[in-house]
Amino acid sequence: MKNYKLIEWSNKLNLESFYKSAKEKNYINNSSQKNLIDCFKNEKRFNVWILYDHFEPVGSVAAHSFDDVMGEGSYRVLARCCVINGNRPNHGLGTAKRLISEHQNVNDQFYLPKCIEWANSDKLYVTSNQNSEGSQKLVDKIYFPTLQKKGIVEKIKHIRYRNTDQVVWKINIKEFQNNLRRFKRWQ
Repeated sequence: MKNYKLIEWSNKLNLESFYKSAKEKNYINNSSQKNLIDCFKNEKRFNVWILYDHFEPVGSVAAHSFDDVMGEGSYRVLARCCVINGNRPNHGLGTAKRLISEHQNVNDQFYLPKCIEWANSDKLYVTSNQNSEGSQKLVDKIYFPTLQKKGIVEKIKHIRYRNTDQVVWKINIKEFQNNLRRFKRWQ
């Protein structure tokens, strides 16, 4: 049984086992403090959270200002998302569109609500890409298109950002929150 807790990142957290596991899984963006934390130090505002399961770090998510791309007061959320394999309930996002539609995944249960709370803005965006690292292709081809059909995200544009071709999606926060209430919430 999973016992998840989302903890705000600090230098006091020991994440060596997490970084090692991320590297082994080819989750390059999560494989070191440099890639997960330090890459956001030049942002006007940022935060990173670590997902723990029974006191072990098993995942991460970041959010940061996105003013340079989408205008003043905007934020990029669900950045650096990952859950180390073996720690994903329902076997992760790639298993079934129904699990995505019903928000039975870590992104929707924990990561996005925390990012929404932290940003306190209605200008929230996410990006996806076709990179082979982690599960980026699944996020780009399955996760966001499934949420788009439900009116939760809207595809805005293609950009070159952080040396990667990416798609920008705008989050309809009210639609997400209303939809999330309709389905089972995790502890």
